[in-house]
Amino acid sequence: MIDKETIQQLAKLARIEISLEREEQLAKDVSKILDYVDALKSVDTEGLPEVSQVTGLKNALREDLPAVAGEQVSQELVKSAPASENGYVKVKAIFEQ
Repeated sequence: MIDKETIQQLAKLARIEISLEREEQLAKDVSKILDYVDALKSVDTEGLPEVSQVTGLKNALREDLPAVAGEQVSQELVKSAPASENGYVKVKAIFEQ
């Protein structure tokens, strides 16, 4: 079992404050976690395939292609802007000169 001194050292390393009442409970909890990890270490996994997920779901990816709008669509978008110049949308400057 993890002792209170170890919990105090962990709290110091983690830069957190732990009350004296909480130390005992944390010592028990950390001990249970470490016991569980030890139990997992004893499981024989020799010959089993590595698994990164178990649901069988796969990402449904599509090819990333640029969407090219026709010239007519571009012209309509520029026309709908409040101000335009030479076929481009004109906006107020945001940088000082």
